[in-house]
Amino acid sequence: MIWEISARKISPFSQRNIIVAVYSCLMRPYLVLPEGAVTSAPKTNTVPAAEKLLVILEAIASSKFGLALPQIVKKTAIAKSSAHCLLVTLERKGYIHRSVKTGRYMFGAKLFCLANMSVMGLSIREEAAPMLRALAVSSGLTVYMAILDNGEAMLISKMEPCGSPRLASWVGKRMELHCTGLGKALIAHLPEPELLDFIKTHGLARHNEKTISSCEELLLDLATCARRGYALDDEEHEIGFRCAAVPVNRADGEVVAAISVAGTTSQIKPATLLRLVRSLKETASAISKCIPG
Repeated sequence: MIWEISARKISPFSQRNIIVAVYSCLMRPYLVLPEGAVTSAPKTNTVPAAEKLLVILEAIASSKFGLALPQIVKKTAIAKSSAHCLLVTLERKGYIHRSVKTGRYMFGAKLFCLANMSVMGLSIREEAAPMLRALAVSSGLTVYMAILDNGEAMLISKMEPCGSPRLASWVGKRMELHCTGLGKALIAHLPEPELLDFIKTHGLARHNEKTISSCEELLLDLATCARRGYALDDEEHEIGFRCAAVPVNRADGEVVAAISVAGTTSQIKPATLLRLVRSLKETASAISKCIPG
């Protein structure tokens, strides 16, 4: 599904946040200081093509109903051929969308999501850090936080208690949704049409005999997750490991992240699962109170 987002309907993130998020992603590979340079006064050259692209995005952001190619050329003074190439690139990548009826370019869903992740992901991680660390210490298990990103769960935080076995995961790692506790906690609330679309797009890769690999079984499992308030990866991704996860909600009920405890099957047993879930829910509730409404 493609969203058409006009410049005046972007909320709660400002146009400025979107431009900053895109700029940081585009320019990060190039903003490398030469050896011996003083970091307080960098003199690294900028990239002309990236600058033009950002000028185009700013022009679109300042318009009420988007801009057609001739309008963009006039507002930015960028050559028509260059502007067209940049617009095609942005459109193919999903950052802008061209209206079939008007020919105007508007912000696309991917651009909105980029700003969403950039602002929300960082702020949640910072606010949640002490609470996640406390949960790791009290449970003796590795604690994770993830957000939903392009059909995957992306880890934005990991806390390990001292002396715990190290798990093969890292901040920035992407995980499948259907076979992980974090993934299921992130999508359990979604309406069935969206879940079916996700399954059709991403499939249900089977990792072992415990992996949920049928559409009907996954929908039933997600309904159970939503009803009881937590998700469980019972060796579905990797034999010998379990993970319990709960969603983190904004004040309006929107799921913005998920947190989990993970460990071996000898660490997370049926007898201790509900106690861990209670701790997860208490931590998620505390984190939710720190999230701007």
